[in-house]
Amino acid sequence: MLDIRENKDFDMKKKYGLILWITAVFFGFEPLVGQENTEIIFHKPENPARAAAPFSEAVQAGNLFFLAGQIGMDRTVGKLAEGGIQGETEQAIKNIQGVLEFHGLSLDNVVKCTVILSDIKDFKAFNEVYIKYFTKKPARTTYAAAGLAVGAKIEIDVIAVK
Repeated sequence: MLDIRENKDFDMKKKYGLILWITAVFFGFEPLVGQENTEIIFHKPENPARAAAPFSEAVQAGNLFFLAGQIGMDRTVGKLAEGGIQGETEQAIKNIQGVLEFHGLSLDNVVKCTVILSDIKDFKAFNEVYIKYFTKKPARTTYAAAGLAVGAKIEIDVIAVK
């Protein structure tokens, strides 16, 4: 029996190679190579004016869609939505819906949300709006951070599965 713990000549690379080989034998090779061929698509936004942003509004990797964070900016007037945290939350979610719909998805396809509040004291008021839209209850992380873009009270980004 080969004891790789005591053999000084059996370097780490060989150890990991052996572990990888054993994993492949027991669980199959597909999980080990599946992501190597995944095409990554940096989608252009529906609105050409938003193409000047230094980031992609949506990036697709296989059947996963990673959306950039959305604030409560009403794009029709170029201002943050009125109504404080609840108004901005609703608008941020509507912005997310718009991006998802452009790619043939809906809020029901969302599996993960990351929510940034400018003030954690707004959590309850934000959540009252959030639960009306995300009825499937995707996984979520919520935290507070100062200095969101244009003085926003909230930013939400999502991961969706097609």
